[in-house]
Amino acid sequence: MKTFITAFSIATCALAFAGSVRAGESIAGKWTAQFDSQIGVQIYTYDFKVDGTNLTGRAMGIRDNGTNDVAITEGIISTNGISFVESLRFDDNDIRIEYTGKVNGDEIKLHRKVGDFAEEDLVAKRAKEMNLSSDVQRAQTADTNSPPAKP
Repeated sequence: MKTFITAFSIATCALAFAGSVRAGESIAGKWTAQFDSQIGVQIYTYDFKVDGTNLTGRAMGIRDNGTNDVAITEGIISTNGISFVESLRFDDNDIRIEYTGKVNGDEIKLHRKVGDFAEEDLVAKRAKEMNLSSDVQRAQTADTNSPPAKP
């Protein structure tokens, strides 16, 4: 019986770790979000880097009163989702912004806690990579100066 419990425990841990790594691999890269907040509309790009269950990267935001580009810290990927911190300097104040979220394909549903004074829910979407070669090929095909075919 002890052998069974030990084997079961090892298998459970292995599956939990494998699930968290798979989730991490799926979120590496750029994600974009736009949401309304107490200071107006904000447009964000998150550039996630994954190393096992560790999540790092950059959070770049644009809003009416400025921009920010800060490191993502304290990032964790688990089978329950992701969490990370954005440390922002705003009007000479250091503000800790804590994120928690769930990944679902090309979307991450995030909850954002801004210090002790604001909370927002937002959806980040995977940034689509531009395929320049097919765009150029389409443009070349569409913009030919050939005369129309005769009937």
